[in-house]
Amino acid sequence: MTHALLRVFFLALTPALLAGCSSDGHLCILGYTTRPNYDPSIHTVYVPIFQNVTFARGLEFDLTRAVIREIESKSTIKVVSNCENADSELIGKIFSTNKSLITLNQLGEVREAEGLMGVEIVWRDLRAGQSGQLLSGNGKKVGHPEGAPPPPIVVQPNASFVPELGGSLTSAQKQLVDRTAIQIVSMMEQPW
Repeated sequence: MTHALLRVFFLALTPALLAGCSSDGHLCILGYTTRPNYDPSIHTVYVPIFQNVTFARGLEFDLTRAVIREIESKSTIKVVSNCENADSELIGKIFSTNKSLITLNQLGEVREAEGLMGVEIVWRDLRAGQSGQLLSGNGKKVGHPEGAPPPPIVVQPNASFVPELGGSLTSAQKQLVDRTAIQIVSMMEQPW
């Protein structure tokens, strides 16, 4: 009796699955889809070392490495070392780093503090016929006036640390770098 019920269930489910198939071969049922999160027409990205206009030296190298690592582990896009071989370019600039106090103890020592970082990101298309179009900005391709610099996307993560528990500004900067890389690669996803 159970085999007959399973057959009826699968026979009833088959038309629903076939109706959920789209012309590109991906399944789409109840708003869920098997389409990739990243634009399948973009295969490569060039990521130059981020610019750093703050006094925190070396942060640009850590952030560039973290972004490359995150792109290669989370997306279908391959990072290349030559701009001429890339479909797109991801340009970043660290424009601020800051440390702020959250709470002090009774002796006036830092109990909890917060590290902040501000990064401007521009992701632009380098493919023939689409060169210069922005890919950043919710995944929409946006043109900009000729000669004008493209408007950047601003990413501003924060990370708190507690010195009494062994936290430091260095550990907070590591968290900031990792959080920034995650936000940048998430920005590269296609909108839902």
